[in-house]
Amino acid sequence: MKTKRGHTESQKGRTEFDLDGKVALVTGAGRGIGREIALALARYGADLVLWSRTQSELERVAEEVRRLGSRVLIQPGDITEVAALGGRVQVAVDEFGTIDILVNNAGVNIPMWAEDVDEASWDKVMDINLKGVFFCAQAVGQVMIRQKKGKIINVSSQAGKVGMIKRAAYCASKGAVDQLTRVMALEWAKYNINVNAIAPTFIETAMTQDMFKDKAFSDWVYGNLMLDRLAKAEDIIGGVLYLASNAADMVTGHILYIDGGWTAH
Repeated sequence: MKTKRGHTESQKGRTEFDLDGKVALVTGAGRGIGREIALALARYGADLVLWSRTQSELERVAEEVRRLGSRVLIQPGDITEVAALGGRVQVAVDEFGTIDILVNNAGVNIPMWAEDVDEASWDKVMDINLKGVFFCAQAVGQVMIRQKKGKIINVSSQAGKVGMIKRAAYCASKGAVDQLTRVMALEWAKYNINVNAIAPTFIETAMTQDMFKDKAFSDWVYGNLMLDRLAKAEDIIGGVLYLASNAADMVTGHILYIDGGWTAH
């Protein structure tokens, strides 16, 4: 027998991963992993605030969230427009009364050999992956500081720990995200705010399919994975659900590698 949120009767007593009554803001929520994360949070009971640049994509995800029984607010916009972030957060708080969870998912990669990286490409990667992540965390963090609780989950990458070819800017941005995660965890622990990151390996999505048509690239990736497959979206969302839940109340400043053993080398 299913309850309203889709849990079976036998699961009703298992509350450590239950997000009923929580409000989660997910950036980059219009497609790919962001969409999967948003839907997973909704399945576990959270109401959603969805951020992305493309309204039509947000509207499609919002309809899926509603079908899962959760409330949802969509806010199209660009996370690099820092001056607007505080106002957008306030609209979400006015709508729901709180923000309990932030998943800082929006990101970009522009693969280029180091000698070919131009200033515009470098700035775009840094603006979205680092500047956007920090100022989103700051804007939502100010709400969490006032309410004396919250969970922030930054989406980093194994590229924050290991070097990867054609990813000079990307690796630099994700290494910085790891350090930001640690610093914010240190500073905001006194407010009962947990700040962590997940660090995935390559994920099997429509956007990565073309990369793996290059045999040399594919062989390099599979040669570094200890588990002989690419990560799927469902492999990533488990880490997010854990860090967003009460089960991770004693976890902060942690980088959770979901990398098929890549960084164990």
